[in-house]
Amino acid sequence: MSGLARAVRRVAPVGLAAARHGESGGGRRWGWGLALGLALGVKAAAGDEADGGPEEAARRGFGAAIERSRDLLRRIKDEAGIPGILVGVSVDGREVWSEGLGYADVENRVMCKPETIMRIASISKCLTMMAVAKLWEEGKLDLDAPVQKYVPEFPEKVYEGEKVTITTRLLVSHLSGIRHYEKDIAKVKEEKEKANRALKLTKSGQDKEQKEKDGKGIEKTDSDKSKKEQEGEVKSRNSKPGRRDKEFEHEEYYLKEKFESVIESLKIFKNDPLFFKPGSQFLYSTYGFTLLSAVVERVSGQKFTDYMLKMFRDLDMLSTVLDDNEAMIYNRARCYVYNKKGRLVNAPYVDNSYKWAGGGFLSSVGDLLKFGNALLYSYQAGQFRNTNGKLLPGYLKPDTVAMMWTPVPKTEVSWDKDGKYAMAWAVVEKKQQYGFCRRQRHYASHTGGAVGASSVLLILPEELDSEAEDTAVVAPPRGVIVTIICNMQSVSLNSTALKIAREFDKEKRAQYID
Repeated sequence: MSGLARAVRRVAPVGLAAARHGESGGGRRWGWGLALGLALGVKAAAGDEADGGPEEAARRGFGAAIERSRDLLRRIKDEAGIPGILVGVSVDGREVWSEGLGYADVENRVMCKPETIMRIASISKCLTMMAVAKLWEEGKLDLDAPVQKYVPEFPEKVYEGEKVTITTRLLVSHLSGIRHYEKDIAKVKEEKEKANRALKLTKSGQDKEQKEKDGKGIEKTDSDKSKKEQEGEVKSRNSKPGRRDKEFEHEEYYLKEKFESVIESLKIFKNDPLFFKPGSQFLYSTYGFTLLSAVVERVSGQKFTDYMLKMFRDLDMLSTVLDDNEAMIYNRARCYVYNKKGRLVNAPYVDNSYKWAGGGFLSSVGDLLKFGNALLYSYQAGQFRNTNGKLLPGYLKPDTVAMMWTPVPKTEVSWDKDGKYAMAWAVVEKKQQYGFCRRQRHYASHTGGAVGASSVLLILPEELDSEAEDTAVVAPPRGVIVTIICNMQSVSLNSTALKIAREFDKEKRAQYID
């Protein structure tokens, strides 16, 4: 046994205890931290704290939030039977925590690590929206023009004998009337009516509860809602043996055909009738984003996939790629599901070339944090005035991101009933009805569900005051960004991401007070 191996063996028990309990009070990092970190899937820098620089100092400053959030993720991983889960958190533009728990590949015992790449599912819609917004800013795309202006291959539509218009603006907010995976209009309408009835009953119950509260002077705290969200999330994760919800019963989730172009993939749905008049109702539709990818392709003059990969390079997202089965993609995780007997099995083979824009990209938590920070910087850059022209422009203009994050009427969000859908993002607005009661923070998020994968990306902007905006010391982005990806389908992650964001936001505020 080598001297180094013996040294590692001697310090291992102490090091493992430190790894379990996190860093405390600026204690010393172990010299073997990099080797142990790789084994555990923890991103660690080699060397002592003194050599770690400002990023390591930032990580140390959030040790308590990291410990609490890690414990939460472990509980969720165990409850839902998730093989592997990745998490990344950034505070004010700096990555303060990234970690992998469990297995990226169960069969070969490959551990998750921050660099692990997984399916990000519908977070792909947010990436596509970035491209749409850029083309709109450049004056190349009219959001309110009929899509046939750019994609004549998509037939003009008629609804109940009336000629109707589908625009890019309607596509990005799921108001186009184009179907999702369910082809039966009657089933979709029945489900929507059932959901509306349930919503009315919920609102009625809330109104009754509010009247009782007003009469008795009882305050409802934020923890009450948080508890209900957690119970609902666990129920969602464990609703069926094998955790296959109705969403994954549709055959089109499991398409194996490789489409050579986004125009070719339109054939799946382009001749199907609309489910409602465009602009009149909300119906979440990944196929709407397949049509959107054709719009981007024609407007940009490049293949959709080429344009997106170029955008990823501009955003420094070098680990974000197409979910291509043939390509050699290093650090790619395997995907898993539970069979009818409740046993873990490999997810079935699928080809996602029919939905690149709506659910066809792979990424890492580090890349998604970069993407979130690029958006948050763009959103806030215009709010900082006294900077002597030193701030670089954002990838998008502040007004563009504000438009993207403005809730759209008639929309809804399945993962947070307090929110509305905007333009490829769900948005919860700032709200507080009563003093010392629940205070709703403004945030934007998107979840994703794919065969053998679940994901979330959540952006919690800092509530800037005039003093912060006027100082040259403080610069964007200001806020907390959380992303979670796992290699198991049908796992609800938005509530978990929001809890983690609040933990880091609370610790950040405490540091300012100190």
